[in-house]
Amino acid sequence: MSGLVLALAAGITMIGTIVALLQGEFTLQTVIMTVTILGVIIPLIYFIVMMTSKKTTKDERSRLTAYIPLFLISVMFWMIEEQGSTTLALFAANRTDLSIGSFELDPGLFQSLNPMFIIILSPIFAWIWTKLGKRQPGTPRKFALGLFFAGLSFVIMMLPGILAGNTTTAVSPMWLVLSFFICIVGEMCLSPVGLSATTKLAPAAFASQTMSVWFLSDAMAQAFNAQTTQFFNADTEIIYFGIFGFGAVAFAVLLFLCAPLLKKNMRGVD
Repeated sequence: MSGLVLALAAGITMIGTIVALLQGEFTLQTVIMTVTILGVIIPLIYFIVMMTSKKTTKDERSRLTAYIPLFLISVMFWMIEEQGSTTLALFAANRTDLSIGSFELDPGLFQSLNPMFIIILSPIFAWIWTKLGKRQPGTPRKFALGLFFAGLSFVIMMLPGILAGNTTTAVSPMWLVLSFFICIVGEMCLSPVGLSATTKLAPAAFASQTMSVWFLSDAMAQAFNAQTTQFFNADTEIIYFGIFGFGAVAFAVLLFLCAPLLKKNMRGVD
């Protein structure tokens, strides 16, 4: 199946490139749009093939039905998390007070917050889930928590502009530190659980391909980000963070409420 998907992706890319060249419109924007389209189409093809395959049993098809919403939630999560190196990097460079006495911070230093918080929080969350045992939330609600914290990390980024009354004043770097921290708390709820859920919910005949699909959730998120981050600037800062932040929180609440239905379709998978 992987060969078929790659062939289709290559075909779509080739056709798009030829059309763009014939029209004299092969630009960077064309490349970005092509990547976006592929980022959406490739996972879609995988899901269609797995859902319609005769190798997929009735129970496995039910589990895939439960997995698709989790996949989409993970796309929403990664759309926020991956903006740490785009919109938040711009915020660090243009909107953050980088002076500490006579010392000037490099805005690139904020990119080290993500791996640092992952290293710090990973053993803590491993201990929490082990301690909770059977009382810990199920997979859908862990996904909901992950997306909720990711959304909250962007809601918080609205506050510097709101409190200052403008989006030009340099603000404390602690806003970025707090935002990165909260987002990584969300990642601890979603990312490791997503890998586990993928292996458990995957049809036996498509186990390795389904794991590929999980990583395509990040690819799809970055494909969407290639379009959305173009709208981020000083004038749109507050509303940009608000749309992403409150939108993610709303979908997290919806997933939390729908968790029992997804759990039912997961057919015994926790």
